[in-house]
Amino acid sequence: MTAKADFRRLPDLASRTLGGTVMFSNDDFYADAHRLIAPGPARHDPDLFGDRGKVYDGWETRRRRGPDADGATSDFVITRLGVPGVVRGVNIDTAHFKGNYPPHASVEAATVLGYPTLDEVRAAEWQTLVDKTDLDGDSANVVPVAAEQLATHVRLTIHPDGGVARLRVFGEAVPDPRRLGGRVDLGALVHGGLVEACSNMFYSSPANVLSPGRARVMSDGWETARRRDDGNDWLVVRLGAPGVLHEVVIDTSRFVGNAPGWASLTDAESGVELLPRTRLLPDTEHRFRLAAAPAASLVRLDIYPDGGISRLRLLGSVPDDARDAVARRWLDLLPPEQAASIDPVDLFA
Repeated sequence: MTAKADFRRLPDLASRTLGGTVMFSNDDFYADAHRLIAPGPARHDPDLFGDRGKVYDGWETRRRRGPDADGATSDFVITRLGVPGVVRGVNIDTAHFKGNYPPHASVEAATVLGYPTLDEVRAAEWQTLVDKTDLDGDSANVVPVAAEQLATHVRLTIHPDGGVARLRVFGEAVPDPRRLGGRVDLGALVHGGLVEACSNMFYSSPANVLSPGRARVMSDGWETARRRDDGNDWLVVRLGAPGVLHEVVIDTSRFVGNAPGWASLTDAESGVELLPRTRLLPDTEHRFRLAAAPAASLVRLDIYPDGGISRLRLLGSVPDDARDAVARRWLDLLPPEQAASIDPVDLFA
């Protein structure tokens, strides 16, 4: 399915890696709802049991026997997205839940800016992203979403009960224009950066290099297969906003015997050289000043000949006209009453 392949390359906005958190679940009697947004696939030990029964890596509620005291006939969990954005699809993954998965689920989103309390989030206006849909057990239930609104929180409801291993919320991170002043990392996932293409992702995804923080292990970066030809590997990053780049950080931390020997950086659209071919060291955070150049939207990193890097930081500033365009799109994606409450001075000053 083409749509499925398209949105699954987008970042998981709910991931704990990006700062997502589970704010509330009405029931996690058997398995902790916080595991829903854990990075990596769910693990399973068929012989592992606890005092309450089988131990699962995911969220599992007890069996319902009719409506509860509030009259509810289904279970739900609320997640605050690590990065607000436009949701393009979800994966309600029931891995390892075979006789105890929910037969149906639905997903809604809310937009509440700032740092709202749980009560404020629960009282928000919720928009349906996925109508009540059938689920398969022990499967990745991948569903496209067609909703043009900025989401900050997501509510997964399972009908009536059961277990879900992981919830992935794939979408376009939309930067808050109020955070784009001064010098910022324009390639960061949290600012809307996205890997558009790469030559090879044999060992790990190139999207990892745009993640927050330092890499914990080697697989937390991008690593290519060993080349046996005269070529080299590369990736292309679409910046969260067009900007004038001043500095690049190419971090080979964790790559001790398999770091690239050299790297270069260019504007992928104009071909302007930003960083000539420059030597790299293993297991080192490198910082390089970039050549003066006009604002860029797409940047290409070439590594020679192959290997791995853990992080790529593209530090620059957003020109006023580009920042205005970002601000107008951000306002258009907000619910009208919230857009009206934003002081234009904060956006366009």
